[in-house]
Amino acid sequence: MRTGMKNVCSHFIGRILSIASRELKMYTCRPLFLFCLIVAPLLCLWMLTFLMHDGLPTRLPIAVVDEDNTTVSRSLLRTLEAMEEVDIVCRYASFTEARKTMQRGNIYGIFYIPRNMTQKAVTHQQPTISFYTNECYFVAGSLVMRDMRITAELIGLALTRQALTAQGLDERQSMGIVQPVVINAHPMKNPFLDYSVYLNNMLIPGILLLLVMLSASYTLGLEWKEGTQEELFRMAGGHPAVAIVGKLLPQTFIFTLMFACCHVCFFRILQFPCHSGMLPMLFIGIATILAAQGLAVFLTGMFGQMRMAMSLCSLLGMFSFSLAGFSFPVTAMDSVLQYAAMVLPLRHYYLLYVNQALNGFSIAYAWPSLLALALLVLLPLLLLKRYRHLFLYQKYTP
Repeated sequence: MRTGMKNVCSHFIGRILSIASRELKMYTCRPLFLFCLIVAPLLCLWMLTFLMHDGLPTRLPIAVVDEDNTTVSRSLLRTLEAMEEVDIVCRYASFTEARKTMQRGNIYGIFYIPRNMTQKAVTHQQPTISFYTNECYFVAGSLVMRDMRITAELIGLALTRQALTAQGLDERQSMGIVQPVVINAHPMKNPFLDYSVYLNNMLIPGILLLLVMLSASYTLGLEWKEGTQEELFRMAGGHPAVAIVGKLLPQTFIFTLMFACCHVCFFRILQFPCHSGMLPMLFIGIATILAAQGLAVFLTGMFGQMRMAMSLCSLLGMFSFSLAGFSFPVTAMDSVLQYAAMVLPLRHYYLLYVNQALNGFSIAYAWPSLLALALLVLLPLLLLKRYRHLFLYQKYTP
């Protein structure tokens, strides 16, 4: 009995390897395909990590309008200029000139100090300091807004402390009134607020998974386009599963190497947080690759057309960036979008990445995502009969 099972397994493995060898020969005849499998992922990895090498945008240009022109206002501007994220590139006498500069797109914000600001502050008339930011550039506008708000709050507290000290209070008593509660903030998992940690850990795997789905649907549909599907079916011994596994095996290996390169770059070279170790993250990457291939195979078999399957894979791959939940929480989305996110491999990769790399929790806490990936891997089993029909009777329709 065991000998018979061993012979059957050896028979299937031999056919799978034969088909995989045939697939590798096809890659050498199509340099563009090798570009999508190897060059494009590595190029995206290099470009995005190089683009966000500093982690956080700094020295963002702003303009100031100081109509008060006093010692206090100049001190306020020196404090603002000391902030890391902003850079005062121009000073104007009127707000109209600064507004025109912002409209031309040369600056991201305007810090406006009105006339008699110091006098009103000393006489407790509550002056108003205004700042304007260009929120068309969300990240730049948010960072500029934060630094200008902090600067305005600091100068207000400094003036209050100065007034209290003049009334005879010592430093400790003045600070107790100015700041009665001391805030001790601890940003967890990404303490330096590094945008590269926040974005690249999802953007680059998302691009990889998009390429995985497109490559899987393309290489399957190419058999019908070239009219070689019957030859493939014969090589598989009449087993659709053997044909599909053999076709996708080289891609699985190549994309696993790409994921490994990403993890080495993230967790070893760039020192991104990883509390689980690289091996669990590699297993998660392999599971996600298989799930993406399973979804692509299912879509290809369901529609039976390479063009439609690749269009849907591209659409779902692009939706994944919005529905993964790393920028906007899925729980705050419409219920339809929440259900749609459940069938996207990138969503479950993100949940597993947070569970393992960022939190370092037991994988048992993320079992729903593991189950979802396993179901996506097994999804093509529902269409094996249809694939048999497609291999035998389906012809390519342009």
